[in-house]
Amino acid sequence: MQPRKSAFSECPAARALECVGEWWSILILRDAFQGFTRFDEFRQSLGIAPNILSRRLAHLTEAGMFERRLYSEKPPRHEYVLTAKGRDFFPVVVALFAWGNTHLAPKGEALLLADRKTERPVDPIMVDAGSKARITSTNVVLIPGPRASRGMLKRLASIKALRPTAYSLEE
Repeated sequence: MQPRKSAFSECPAARALECVGEWWSILILRDAFQGFTRFDEFRQSLGIAPNILSRRLAHLTEAGMFERRLYSEKPPRHEYVLTAKGRDFFPVVVALFAWGNTHLAPKGEALLLADRKTERPVDPIMVDAGSKARITSTNVVLIPGPRASRGMLKRLASIKALRPTAYSLEE
């Protein structure tokens, strides 16, 4: 018997967290965006136990974030190359950097995001591709998509009914 589909399993945030929502996975991806591809590079950079790194790389490869490629036959060695799906995770890492620098760096930033060519610091924001308007909790809302189940429709309707102002999270 198949498990019943829940509104939780339809949530894109929940599915994303299931794919990469683990400390080491996000740090591995962070390092991959800086050009790391080899097991030893990740291990040295992160100070991670080899067995944990092996599991996380296998999971990220199975999830389609990396492609595993043989780069040496004797001895057999593989590198982990970001796929299009993996590269599309970059804005999430950028958002974590920006949020961490804003809220978790009381003595100042230890790392900054910068333009690759000029090294000019950049201040990322999320905008709507169509209107170029900044996306905030006061101007966006979750609505059901075309494939929303009855459970998801019911969940969204109950949120709106119970908390009409839930769509405006800023004070």
